[in-house]
Amino acid sequence: MRFDVIIIGGGHAGAEAARVCARGGAKVALLTMQRDAVGRMSCNPAIGGLAKGNLVKEIDALGGLMGEATDRAGIQFKVLNRSKGPAVQGPRAQCDRDLYSAAVLDILEAEPNLTIVEGSVSALLVEGLTVQGVILADGTHVEARATVVTTGTFLRALMHSGEVKTVGGRFGEPSAETLSDSLRRLGLNLGRLKTGTPPRIDRQTVDFSKLEEAPGDERPRPFSILTDSLPLPQVLCHLTYTGAPAHELIRANLHRAPMYSGQIQAAGPRYCPSIEDKVVRFAEKERHQVFVEPEGLTHPWLYLNGISTSLPPDVQDGVVRSLPGFENALIARYGYAVEYDFVNPQQLAPTLQVRGVEGLFLAGQINGTSGYEEAAAQGLMAGINALQFVRGGEPVILRRDQAYAGVMIDDLVTLGTEEPYRMFTSRAEHRLLLGCDSVYERLTPIAERLGILDAERRRRTVARAVRMSRARTAAAVPLTPDRPTTAWLREAGIELTAPSTIARLSQRPEFDLAKIAAAAPDAEMAEAFRALSEEEEEGLLSQMRYAGYIERQQREAAKVSEDEDLRIPATMTYALPGLSREMTEKLSAIRPHSLGQASRIPGVNPAAIAILRMHVRRGGTGVSS
Repeated sequence: MRFDVIIIGGGHAGAEAARVCARGGAKVALLTMQRDAVGRMSCNPAIGGLAKGNLVKEIDALGGLMGEATDRAGIQFKVLNRSKGPAVQGPRAQCDRDLYSAAVLDILEAEPNLTIVEGSVSALLVEGLTVQGVILADGTHVEARATVVTTGTFLRALMHSGEVKTVGGRFGEPSAETLSDSLRRLGLNLGRLKTGTPPRIDRQTVDFSKLEEAPGDERPRPFSILTDSLPLPQVLCHLTYTGAPAHELIRANLHRAPMYSGQIQAAGPRYCPSIEDKVVRFAEKERHQVFVEPEGLTHPWLYLNGISTSLPPDVQDGVVRSLPGFENALIARYGYAVEYDFVNPQQLAPTLQVRGVEGLFLAGQINGTSGYEEAAAQGLMAGINALQFVRGGEPVILRRDQAYAGVMIDDLVTLGTEEPYRMFTSRAEHRLLLGCDSVYERLTPIAERLGILDAERRRRTVARAVRMSRARTAAAVPLTPDRPTTAWLREAGIELTAPSTIARLSQRPEFDLAKIAAAAPDAEMAEAFRALSEEEEEGLLSQMRYAGYIERQQREAAKVSEDEDLRIPATMTYALPGLSREMTEKLSAIRPHSLGQASRIPGVNPAAIAILRMHVRRGGTGVSS
């Protein structure tokens, strides 16, 4: 079989990579061990959250599928941190896990250039340092010019539940045992990471009267610009808490916990620790919050978000039944940990292509990340660059001031990671520029230029841009404190005593744009504001209220853009006069694509950057080592 691009793995990264390549006109093979596992939510049945929700919006702006699938399967939508500024807000949706997977599969099957192939990959087809395809377990050769590896937690995966160890990357699914060997033969350094999942509970055995209700937003907001209304009914989530009985039981059984017995040596996620890790690290806390999340509208299980664990089943039973409302609960599936191989991402270019290996791209948890959203964003960018590789086009690298996906990929390839990487707003130095309110203006033109944007997204994005532009123009109209102006503004709850604009008035606490639109005598101004959706109105208000801070971050970003734009030749050897051996070794190991990336390598000092800047500007590529 011969294709343009092969995608190994049908998870969140693989789905995005496959779709974008097919959208771009490439003939694509998506290789998955189980067709019905494509798009499966391995862990929590939710998409988005703080910074993660921004990644999903970025994916949507670039023509990806995660936002579309979430809107089709979402059963509770909520914008987190609504009481705080827009830079730290994050949209999140609880999903029906079965409907989500079905939606992803439906979206992929609609792509005429995409073929889903069931099979396990045993090895890469390699000629020298060029990957030419893969060999399946049954001996079939599948050839392609570009291969994207998105294997998630399946590389030499081992599941742990107490003292019991089982080979597999997910409950009931096999491990990919031999692909790691192909990666090592290409010179890649691999390590081990660990993730985990909590027990699932039979919902019929829970007393919901003892739980706190956790509702979604009254007016749920979709993720995708393609969505006009959400198709599914919205449901409640709930809260409960661990207490002293659970903590005492966990402490008494730490010797049976794989993370503490020495059975697992790999690093787990720092920001999503297991309940046993929480009890040890935060011993002073009397309780820990547990989110009780439905797995679907009719699914019989509940997901206990907050008590991920690999403790033995008898201990899990005791912990769960100590929770208020769960005194008689039955565990439908016990929690477990998964240990798996990953590739040190410092061995990748910012395009997510393996440095020095032609035609091989990596995306998702194989690069040391955690989370569906991080995986999907990498899959989309790896897919875009695999598509450009096949086309012979210029690679696409998102800047740190352009997208959270750009921050994440730059962090990974520059700094590497020794534990599962999770996206946070605090990782972005220009986060005011990366809000959901401006994502389509920032990123959709890239997708349009690449020819991966569907006509309906293009139409809606253009219409949105026109509405926002008209509203910003109306907000900039000068207002003078004459009698007619003060009269209608007073009607809108605003006292005007000096010349101003709607944009400046928006910074007052009593400002209400809806009242402004209702009272404005200028029909064009009123219509400009009324035409905005709720999300667009909030975006306009945040842009006006934080205009000074946004402009300052734009100036700061512009200051460093010169270094970001100064590309370092791929053939640079770094054996430069004036560079110490340490600096040469650090730069040679990472092989930064720009001076900006070089400046972020730990230990590379300003003096080394000055030498490198001078040499690159002179057109040099170093001398032979």
